[in-house]
Amino acid sequence: MRRQSWIPIGLVLLIAAAILAAVLLRKNSPPEAARLLPEADGLIYINLKPLRALTHFDRKPVEHDADYQAFIDATGIEVERDLQEAAFALSHRPNPNGPDGPLAYTEVFVGHFDSRRLGGYLAKTATSKENYADTDIYLIPHEGRTVRVALLGIDTVAASNAPTPEQIHAVLDRYHTAALSFTGSTLLKAHYNDIPLLSMAWAIGRSELVLMPLQQMLPTDLAIAKNATIVASARYVRSLQLRIEEIAASPQAAKDSADSLKLMVQIVRAVQSGSDADTQALLQSITVDQSGNRAMVKATVPVSLLEKTFGQPGAAHLEPAPK
Repeated sequence: MRRQSWIPIGLVLLIAAAILAAVLLRKNSPPEAARLLPEADGLIYINLKPLRALTHFDRKPVEHDADYQAFIDATGIEVERDLQEAAFALSHRPNPNGPDGPLAYTEVFVGHFDSRRLGGYLAKTATSKENYADTDIYLIPHEGRTVRVALLGIDTVAASNAPTPEQIHAVLDRYHTAALSFTGSTLLKAHYNDIPLLSMAWAIGRSELVLMPLQQMLPTDLAIAKNATIVASARYVRSLQLRIEEIAASPQAAKDSADSLKLMVQIVRAVQSGSDADTQALLQSITVDQSGNRAMVKATVPVSLLEKTFGQPGAAHLEPAPK
């Protein structure tokens, strides 16, 4: 009798342990919006909730163009106010000069949406509609390409301008298994652990994809290995902490990148020598290090500089992230 009485207790303990393990896995897993993205060459994720609390950018008056105002009137959605999270998958197109452009984008948006009004707007705007996995996909022409849009839930929307429907189908397939914390693209699984805890924004991708826009803006060429992976992140720790990490093919390639980055920092500091105190604080905070096959750049953005950028006085009350 005594032995039998332990059986229910043992079952309860096993169930409790399973629930605890599931909660811990879920807590440490990538955000669901990022897990829904298909296979891609680059990933970007932004959590606008801490950024909004930090800068109050949603309180800054924004001048809307006619198309955006029509969208607001039809759906009641103001992106600067209602969007909470955004995740993007970037994929190279075989012919960068072709009609589909150099990149295809697949996006997942999470926020406060009126799904009924948004669905009505999409139905009126779309030229046709498909159905996949019991979900309507609206086909909307935009700038010579077709954008496919699907309402995944009352607070989640997916869109893709890829020339074929595979990407949006992959998002829908992942949505049906979203409860599994280990789902996600190959790139996300391989490098999410390289992102600092509580980062409000991050990007993962091939170096030529992530750094190409930067190379066009900077006063010197960067010796970044083409076969490297870049992991960039931003998190708030009493100030905004930026980190860009290159994972190169070899220690020598990482050293070459670090040397090039140090030279670039010196040049930028010289060019911006007469800038304001906040910009000087940002530039002086930049450090470049190399360890093994990794080169890393870190910088601290003063909150006052963010306030100037977004035009809102007053610091937000955010709990600092653990170091």
